[in-house]
Amino acid sequence: MECKSRLNKNAGVVLKGIYIYMTLGGNMPDNSQTNMEDQQERPSSDPRAVFVDIPSPAQALEHELVVRRRHRSSGSQPCTPTIGVVHDLTRNVDEQEYNPHYVSIGPYHRKRNPSIIREDDKLTSLETILSASCPGATVQTYLDELALIEGRARSFYAHSFSEMNSMEFLRMLLLDACYVLDWFGNFVPDNISPAANLNSSPASAPGDGSNIIARENNGSPVANGQVEGSNQASSTASAAGGGNKLEAVLVVRDVFYLAENQIPFFVIDKVHSLSCPGRSVPAVKAIARYVSRCILQKQQYSMATVEDGDEPPGNLLHLLHQHFSNPTTEPYSAAGETVGRCRTAMEYYINGVNFSSRPVGTGAMEARCILDVTMDHGSGTLVLPRLRIDAQTWRILRNLMALEQQNQEVGSHVTAYCTFMSQLACTARDVELLSRSGVIVHLLGNNKEVAKLFADLCKGIVFDADDTDHNYLRATCQALNELYRSRPRRWMALLVQKYSDNPWLVVGVIAAALGLLCTMVQAIYAVLSYHPGAAN
Repeated sequence: MECKSRLNKNAGVVLKGIYIYMTLGGNMPDNSQTNMEDQQERPSSDPRAVFVDIPSPAQALEHELVVRRRHRSSGSQPCTPTIGVVHDLTRNVDEQEYNPHYVSIGPYHRKRNPSIIREDDKLTSLETILSASCPGATVQTYLDELALIEGRARSFYAHSFSEMNSMEFLRMLLLDACYVLDWFGNFVPDNISPAANLNSSPASAPGDGSNIIARENNGSPVANGQVEGSNQASSTASAAGGGNKLEAVLVVRDVFYLAENQIPFFVIDKVHSLSCPGRSVPAVKAIARYVSRCILQKQQYSMATVEDGDEPPGNLLHLLHQHFSNPTTEPYSAAGETVGRCRTAMEYYINGVNFSSRPVGTGAMEARCILDVTMDHGSGTLVLPRLRIDAQTWRILRNLMALEQQNQEVGSHVTAYCTFMSQLACTARDVELLSRSGVIVHLLGNNKEVAKLFADLCKGIVFDADDTDHNYLRATCQALNELYRSRPRRWMALLVQKYSDNPWLVVGVIAAALGLLCTMVQAIYAVLSYHPGAAN
């Protein structure tokens, strides 16, 4: 047996208890077929020989099982919502929507793209947190506390990451948590976050936002900025005096919007509480306030808020998802016909269904979030919340669906809405119709581009439209299908759509109707004149 090595000139290796003598272009000794035990025990006469003990596959598997048992020895089952890798069927549609491009958070993308670990930035954030901590708090203090919850933190991931030892894992959790808190934590008493040098007035920026963390008069910082779509990143970055505004957009995108780029939220909350015990504003309130005011409300995605009694978020994307829960639902009949695939907006419109929009807000007639789709059965009008589309809209919706696909317990409202919209607005004519109705407002190239993005939105997604437990729009789809099959409504719609664009035709139809009415009245009086007694 001949064995070559390009790494060492000569090396002896113990592999599965077998001594293999490796030379650069050399051959095994002639007595290589002798007893294996003799070969293992025989010392090498070559002073350059190196012995490496490589465990067998069975030993490697046993070690991995031990690591898994140790990490779950706290007695807790895998926690939810789970942070996992997006399935290939979904990811392959547009992989860039799921990958971070500026900063990696958590273990999944550390090795995939080491250039975005942002080690220096995270160490700077650690220094900021330490300087704001109570006297006596050290790095060791934080690591010791995080070591107590390491098993629980690992259980939030779909993968065990047994290749990361405890020190590597804890170091990652601490640095990532400090980075998030430094940007969005709203707690630093004497230090401003990296985003604080942006514009100080929240009304001064047209789109991507002003100040991520600013100070109130009492000295405590509040999140009052806005970071919306990246379509305005260039103008707002220059308005901020450089790349700080653009950096804020990139950080928000990677930290909040990506399903894989997460760490458990309770780790962030733990570091926040250790920074100064007894602080009145917990991390979930501080960050939820930023999410609500500066992302969702500014973009008019949702006006809902996370209440004190709500379930704590599992991660930052889950925190966004909590603002899209409990949408308005229509009563449905469990015995109704199957829904299947919805038709396009133009198909419904041709058959007499009208479309109208309502803004997302806090008023009595306004929608609470973009999921609040309702049906006006009297007029046959589908009322949809206004959807403002920019470069980040698809990323948010795709990753929220990925969260729901991996964690059924969080619900499937976003998936149901996206499935409905992807079927309703899948052609340029559909997007044009919905844009005229005020349902869709976009700044993209053209309607065809928007339609293509809608059509691809749910590719790779597993969703049963007839499952009443997961499709909150099932009753709405049933009502639309009933209107679609109504022949009188279809005929009336065709008449209106064909002749309403020509005002002279409308005037002619009205004149003809009046003439017909007058003729009928005249005929009635003529008949009555032959029977004078009938008039009495």
